[in-house]
Amino acid sequence: MHVRTATEADVPLLLEMIEDLYKIDHIAFDPTGLTPALGTLLRDPSLGNVWMFEQDETVVGYAIVTYGFDIEFNGRDAFLTDLYLLPAWRGREIGKIALSLVEREARQRGVHALHLFVDPANERAVRLYRSARFEASHRTAMTRRLDGS
Repeated sequence: MHVRTATEADVPLLLEMIEDLYKIDHIAFDPTGLTPALGTLLRDPSLGNVWMFEQDETVVGYAIVTYGFDIEFNGRDAFLTDLYLLPAWRGREIGKIALSLVEREARQRGVHALHLFVDPANERAVRLYRSARFEASHRTAMTRRLDGS
């Protein structure tokens, strides 16, 4: 399996996969807001990256990583906002490979810490992240939307 940077041509497939991931994670899917945000991310790699996972030239999933900066982590940190594999590719150790590729790409871009949110009910995802040495924070994540939604 290999990873490549997504392009605007990938948007229709990405939207299909994002919609499926959002169903799994019980997140409201709004393509009218999501599509422009995805386009912005694809056009500006300083914000983050969208990577497509391919096996034998077939897309099998994607990951989205967005960048931040935090002195606690000595500089650039990032959020793995999405990690998704098509259903046929789950449960075959591909998730570990995909996560390893994401970590490699993040390190190459100077990321010191990689964060993520995971639904604790998604036991397969929790196991994957724990096996990759992600740890639950002693802090509670809190969010306040500033865009009026």
